Parts: sequence; C-alpha cells; structure tokens
Amino acid sequence: MSAAVLAADAPGSAGVNITIFAIFVAITLGIVFRASRNNRSAADYYAAGRSFTGPQNGIAISGDYLSAASFLGIAGAIAINGYDGFLYSIGFLVAWLVALLLVAELLRNTGRFTMADVLSFRLRQKPIRMAAAISTLVVSFFYLIAQMAGAGGLVALLLGVSTKTGQGIVIAVVGVVMVLYVLVGGMKGTTWVQIVKAVLLVLGAGVMTVWVLSKYGFNLSDLLGAAVEKSPKGESILGPGLQYGKTETSKLDFISLSLALVLGTAGLPHVLMRFYTVPSAKEARRSVVWAIWVIGIFYLFTLVIGYGAAALVGPKTIAAAPGKVNSAAPLLAFELGGTLFLGLISAIAFATILAVVAGLTITASASFAHDVYANVIKDGEVNPDAEVKIARRAAMVIGACAIVGGIFAIGQNVAFLVALAFAIAASANLPTILYSLFWKRFNTRGALWSMYGGLIASVGLIIFSPVVSGKPADPLTGKSLSMITDTGIDFHWFPLDNPGLVSIPLAFLLGILGTLSSKERSSREKYAEMEVRSLTGAGAEKAVVH
Repeated sequence: MSAAVLAADAPGSAGVNITIFAIFVAITLGIVFRASRNNRSAADYYAAGRSFTGPQNGIAISGDYLSAASFLGIAGAIAINGYDGFLYSIGFLVAWLVALLLVAELLRNTGRFTMADVLSFRLRQKPIRMAAAISTLVVSFFYLIAQMAGAGGLVALLLGVSTKTGQGIVIAVVGVVMVLYVLVGGMKGTTWVQIVKAVLLVLGAGVMTVWVLSKYGFNLSDLLGAAVEKSPKGESILGPGLQYGKTETSKLDFISLSLALVLGTAGLPHVLMRFYTVPSAKEARRSVVWAIWVIGIFYLFTLVIGYGAAALVGPKTIAAAPGKVNSAAPLLAFELGGTLFLGLISAIAFATILAVVAGLTITASASFAHDVYANVIKDGEVNPDAEVKIARRAAMVIGACAIVGGIFAIGQNVAFLVALAFAIAASANLPTILYSLFWKRFNTRGALWSMYGGLIASVGLIIFSPVVSGKPADPLTGKSLSMITDTGIDFHWFPLDNPGLVSIPLAFLLGILGTLSSKERSSREKYAEMEVRSLTGAGAEKAVVH
C-alpha cells in the first residue's frame, strides 16, 4: 500500500463506514439534546448540576481520559516501536495515579467550576484567574490539535483521502459537531456522551484483544513471536531502546517524555473539572476507584492490540496508510472482522475523539467565561445566563482555532502530540496547584512567575524543537517528519521533542523565586480555611469569589 492511497484502496467500504459514523453521531446528538433539557443554570452548564454518581462520573472520567492518543496513537506506537510504544500506556496510567494522590479530591473540595477557583482562593484574584485561563486555553488547544489530527487520520484511512485538503475538510466537520455538542448539551450532555463512549471503547478494545489472542491460542508468547517475524526491526520490538535510548539525546528525550506524562495529568484542566460534577467528596472518591479500574484494564488491552497490529497487519502497511501510525487499530479491525467490524471500531474511535474534544472545549470555554469574563472583566457582577452565553460563544472560537491547528498536525502521532499538552500542563499548572494547596508562604507573584514562566518555556521550546521543524525526511514520502514538512525549513535549536525536562523544573523554581522575592504575605486565615475546605469540602459548593 503506497502513501498516496486512493479511495478505491481504502480498507472496507466507504459507504458502510460513513453510514456507521452517521448512526453513531446521530445517537450521541440525541443523547446531548435529551440531556440539554435540564440545563437551567450556570451550575448545570459547567458542572452538570453536580448530579452524577461516583460510578457514572468514574466512567465519564475514563471517557475523558482515554482519548484518540490512548486508542489510535498508542496502538500505532506499539506496532511500530514495540516496547517503547507501550511506555506511553504505562506513563498515562501512572500519571493518573499521581493526579489522584496529589490533587484530584483536594481540588474538587476547594473549587466550584474551574481550576482558577482554587488558585485564586487565597491569592489576588484577577491576575491569577487571567493566568489560569490563559494556561487552560493553551493546554486545551494543544490537546485539541492531537484529537483533530487523530480524526483526520482515521477518516482519511476509511475514505482513502490522501490529500491534506481532504483531511482538512474532515477535521472541519469534526470541529463543527464538537461545538454543537457543547453549545447544546453543556457538561451534562458531554458527560453522557463520555459515559457511552467509554463503555463502547472498552468493549471494542476488549473484543479486539480476545480476537487477537484467539488467533494464537491465547498464548501471548506466540503473538509476540509473530510480531517479531512481521516487523523489519525483528526482536528489537520486544525490548527497550528502539525509539528512545539510541543516543544521549534520545535518552534525555525519554526522561523528558516520562516527566511530562507522569506529572501532566495532575495539571490537565479538563480532567480536573470532571470532579466538580459529583455532589460530595465521597462520590469523588468512588469515581476515582471506577476510573482506575476502567483505565487500567484498557491500557492492558493496548499491549495486545499494538502487537496484534504488528503481527497481523505489519508495520510497513501501517506506516504507508493515509493515517500513518494512527491507522494501526482500524487496520487490525479490518484484518480481524472485515468491513463491518472496521466500521464499528472506527466509529467507536470517532466517538472517542468527539467526546474528548467536547470535554476540552467546554473546559476551555468555561474557563474564559467564568474566570476572564465574569470575574476579571465584570468583577464578579454578572448574570449567570450572560456568563453561559459568553461560554457558548467562546466554544465557537475555540472550535475554529482547533480546526486550524489540527490541519497543521495531520500525520503526527496523536499520542506524541498529547504528550506535548501534558508537558505544558505539568509546567504551567501543576507547580502552582501544589504550592497553593501545600505551601503556606506561597503568594501571587510566585504563582504568576510559575504559571507564565512554565507556559512560555514549554510552548517556546516546542516551537524551536524538531517537532515543528528540522526532522529528517520520511523515506516513503520524502517530506520532513516535523509539522512543517518542507525539509528546507529548519529553525529548531532545542534538541528534545518534549520540553518537560527543562520547563517543569523551571516552573517549580520560578514559583519559589517569585514567592521569596515578594513582600506579599499570604493570609494565614485564608490558608487555614482552604486547608479545611480541601480536606472536608465544607463550603465549596456555595463558594463565592473573594
């Protein structure tokens, strides 16, 4: 299969694929419209009226967390690079545990709707809310780019669309549907879509896992042996070092990636916002247990799916498909069950992308409306209905920006792109969150230095890294593997693909330097009140801005 795949060479039937996609979109839109009937207040729109139970929210959290990177990107990374690809699964799972242990319940108990509610509680409100909103928007944008790129690659494979223009049209359609979810359903509608999508994704991945293992007598060793035989890299795919560890730079890149993955989740606004949809701390803890089980089981499935794609499809076929590495899972589905199963699995993957981008969009739009418009521009004197209107308008703008960014990221591995979002979240948000919760001396200057410093450092290093320009040419296409595919354009000077190794420690350091260099003293009373609230949740649901 060549890179310039024509529609006739697309796996399965384009008509069947489009029909199944349309059915899934129609069902989820029906769910959103039904849920929207109960959206009567800002709390309904932002936090679903805090009406979801622990198990429901736990499944929705896993639906929010298990993105296109988890299904399409990781399966492709394992199929191509074996063990080093599975490190993404390990990193994402460990990151979730870190988030739970450090910040999840404490943030839920302290805030109302957004991360900035927590950060601004005992610091100067306006500058902190503005910084938190900017950080939320940037992290969400990078995460959205990954999901859009995944959508473009998936539909490109199914419809045989090999041109960037065709994939761009696909990304635009995804963006429009995403915005419709958010405008109509708010958090309640988005949550139900995420619950449905999480159940379908785990079931689909489970069926694929059992099916692959059955072809090898449920013997994992036989599966791995078949993957070794099919891969041009041989036994190397079973051990570390195929992607990371070849050079000193790649070793540092692996450390940087690991830091970003493990620490990034605790700073992802769209994941943290999910904890505001339950009525109590007890339900928040129950949702955590459910989420761990669902996420952990799914990441075990990715190991079999990835090596199954390597064994049954082959890395060369995957790399040459229109969606490149992101095509591994759909191509495996076609190999296992033909046209109909390909359509079903791809529709699940498509629903995954829609659910995650809807969650990201509502988080970003809520942050702008609640933090910037209501509390910075209007000084907290704003009608909740007007605030929701601004959030809906912001969602439309965010959707447009995500479409443009997704077009530039076509062909990139979505798991890798998500890792960049994790690095920005870990740099811009996590230090300030931890210092706010646990450091009594922490003050406004420390928060601003940490957030802006981490944000500027991480985004700046990404721009001047090989991710954007300067990677060698792909032997199949002759184009650079960077986002800018012209091999003649190279302005990178930062050697690592992921900036986490530099930007995360820098953000923690800037938080300390900013705090110690300021004469401002944080209120002991405020810190004590925040400590009580974070541990008990007392007063959080009726919290007002200070």
